[in-house]
Amino acid sequence: MPTDSVLDLVFRQAVIPGQSQPQDIGVRAGRIAAIAPRITCDAPEVVVGGRVVVPGFVESHIHLDKACLLGRCEHSRGGLAEAIAAVAAMKRDFTEADVYERGARVIEKAIAKGTTRMRTHVEVDPRVGLRSFSAIKALKVDYAWALDLSICVFPQEGLTNDPGTEALLVAALRDGADLLGGCPYTDADPTAQMARLFALAREFDVDLDFHLDFDLDPSWMHLDEICRQTERHGWGGRVAIGHVTKLSMVEPATLAAIGSRLARSGVGLTVLPATDLYLTGREVTHARPRGVTPVHLLIEQGVVCTVATNNVLNPFTPFGDASLLRMANLYANVAQCGPDRFQTCLDLVTSLPARLLRLGDYGIAPGNPADLIILDATTAVEALAEIAEPVAGYKRGRLSFERPPARLNGPETRRAL
Repeated sequence: MPTDSVLDLVFRQAVIPGQSQPQDIGVRAGRIAAIAPRITCDAPEVVVGGRVVVPGFVESHIHLDKACLLGRCEHSRGGLAEAIAAVAAMKRDFTEADVYERGARVIEKAIAKGTTRMRTHVEVDPRVGLRSFSAIKALKVDYAWALDLSICVFPQEGLTNDPGTEALLVAALRDGADLLGGCPYTDADPTAQMARLFALAREFDVDLDFHLDFDLDPSWMHLDEICRQTERHGWGGRVAIGHVTKLSMVEPATLAAIGSRLARSGVGLTVLPATDLYLTGREVTHARPRGVTPVHLLIEQGVVCTVATNNVLNPFTPFGDASLLRMANLYANVAQCGPDRFQTCLDLVTSLPARLLRLGDYGIAPGNPADLIILDATTAVEALAEIAEPVAGYKRGRLSFERPPARLNGPETRRAL
């Protein structure tokens, strides 16, 4: 029963995944100072009461700049090429104010659903210039009280075939972009795009995050070239690939071999269940494939894998509430993960994306920021299975949101009113 008289705040009886019994969490100066079954102090208390506490969800792949676009474009067929074309036609008219407002809407939803760290991709090219990037930079500053935002600039419509794009990417990197993304499958010369982006990553010493192999034909892949370039440049642990829906169509032995290659190269993989389900396999009339790579199997081979949101309310994904717990639950359903894998599915939106984003100060441990989310559940399995609502969130020990529980109005309550 340790005594600490200089704590600023203490959370009482928190269920921390991995701990055998509820713990008190003491906070000082915005950081976790102590964890013990009982802390004696006179600091203000938050009574967790046996609920699950996680160190905030980590969004590893989202597009804030093109969120909330439904109603602005015709979108009937729903394929990937149509979605790219629809947004390409609109972004010429994007303004900083417009991107800021739509991005803020999603950020606020994400905060209220328990997200404390986020990587957003932002399109940079001659059509939109640096307007979206400037808006997202402002959001990064304005919402730092609740969310750490990392900005990944990338060429959605190609690099080698789109003169002027590389200069804009360089300008963004010089102006504070955190990392660089790619989209080889939209480029006239995919291999040249990958090589150029690796060269820029080395020049600016930034990580890379590629949209990759986004179809259901496993007979060819850009994945091998990404692994080769990663090894050549010594960039292991600093490269992520997203979607990679081709891997949902390979047999187990092939998947295992690819998993071994990814693990050796140090390339992480993010699946985007909502978008991958919505966009792939539309040409199939029946027995439609799911298009979601079974990353829980790749984790067993040492690959750092994550689940993320991708798009919210736009032609790529015309739904979404920015809840990563809901996305992890969706993945568990699609991948047919039973309760024995529910903790792994929770890891896909917490500790694993923290590793992918190389967050050295993530987790409920002394010295780390007191970024804590209280879930309305008593176990991690229950939280994942029921998509438990976040009750409250704290960023560096400061309350960032709270959600009162629903109150049922039965007959007796109605009479009292």
